[in-house]
Amino acid sequence: MTSQEALNDDQLENAWVGGEPPKLDSTVTLVDYDPEWPKAFEREAERIRGVLGEQVLALEHVGSTSVPGLCAKPCVDIYLEVPDSDDESAYVPALEGVGYRLVIREPDWEKHRCFKGPDTNINLHTYSPGNGQAARYRLFRDRLRSHPEERELYAAKKRELAAREWKYIQNYADAKTEVVEEILARARAEQYDGYSEAYAEHAGKSVTNALYDRPAIVELAGDVEGKRVLDVGCAAGHLSALLAERGADVVGVDASAGMVAVARKKFGDVARFEHADVSRPLDLADGSIDVITASLVLHYLKDWDATLAEFRRVLKPGGALVFSVHHPGEDWHWFDKENYFEVELLEDDFGLGGRPHPVRFYRRPLSWMFGAVRDAGFAVDRLVEPMPVAEADDVDPKWAKNLRTKPRFLYFRAVNPAWPGLGSGRRSPG
Repeated sequence: MTSQEALNDDQLENAWVGGEPPKLDSTVTLVDYDPEWPKAFEREAERIRGVLGEQVLALEHVGSTSVPGLCAKPCVDIYLEVPDSDDESAYVPALEGVGYRLVIREPDWEKHRCFKGPDTNINLHTYSPGNGQAARYRLFRDRLRSHPEERELYAAKKRELAAREWKYIQNYADAKTEVVEEILARARAEQYDGYSEAYAEHAGKSVTNALYDRPAIVELAGDVEGKRVLDVGCAAGHLSALLAERGADVVGVDASAGMVAVARKKFGDVARFEHADVSRPLDLADGSIDVITASLVLHYLKDWDATLAEFRRVLKPGGALVFSVHHPGEDWHWFDKENYFEVELLEDDFGLGGRPHPVRFYRRPLSWMFGAVRDAGFAVDRLVEPMPVAEADDVDPKWAKNLRTKPRFLYFRAVNPAWPGLGSGRRSPG
């Protein structure tokens, strides 16, 4: 799955059907929640089903007007899924026949089309099956409905942004991306709570985790006896326990409260575990950590700047950051992407506990990763593409061979310089 980046003026104009997109050149009008909005959705849903019939695979009220108590632009957003949104002849004439007007065509991004409503302010977002936006729409809507504090956070950001002047309404929508992603990240972390036990069992015996990833992290961490180690994204605590066995004083942190609970239950006698979001400041003193480990964590974050800056703040001078991420070549190849150099949000299904488990993460080129680490002030000490340990051949010879012949994960060991000035520059946008 891809997630659309902010559009520039040329992209907006190219996507708009029939002329130029209407300019706003003003502030954005927000109104208090209106209980008529769900009724408007139901009316339009009936109209759409009436003309498209069995072509309607999914039809849902999404966006701010679908969240009771949330301020919004007085425009009802609707998610529509049809068998093939690229096949406009199959559904566009029928929608136009009842007054809908196609205004946006984005065949290269999720096969997206958007229509304006006939007699009500409607945005009808249309996609094909298997698109990546359906889960995103639902997760965000349901998070705001069930968490008043998230709803208030989003409302405050909306009001702040609405007070500014925007050339296009899309510019205002794009400006909300940061807070939307922040809320979605917490919602996804909470989703892990329901899979915590299943994940703990999987991670404990998986060849990829137990005989490939964790040994590589431990080897790069080096001698940790007597050192204070922060294990970021500790999940069920297996890596934290290994580090503790080697004499480290370990604190493991994870964004999932469910994972932290499992880690405490399994390994609370050898390490300390806390609930923490590494996209936010950590409750740790400057220079209080000798080694930070982050196993398969950073590819879940779009931007690394704040997190790497926080890692550097809590690390002692000379301290090491050891982390693993998806190999950029593997993600590019596996998801059959044309542009290797693009930073792109993807979705996969890890399938834990016999249930679907969609997971979203970013792919990016190696040069981006290296630049982010270097520009955060770290000196990159080692870059490793490891092999699984010998035991993997006995446990699962086929998978062990796969890990020995194809890129899977990529490993960094970076050092917080003990002298000033090294790598202190900031990365320019893009």
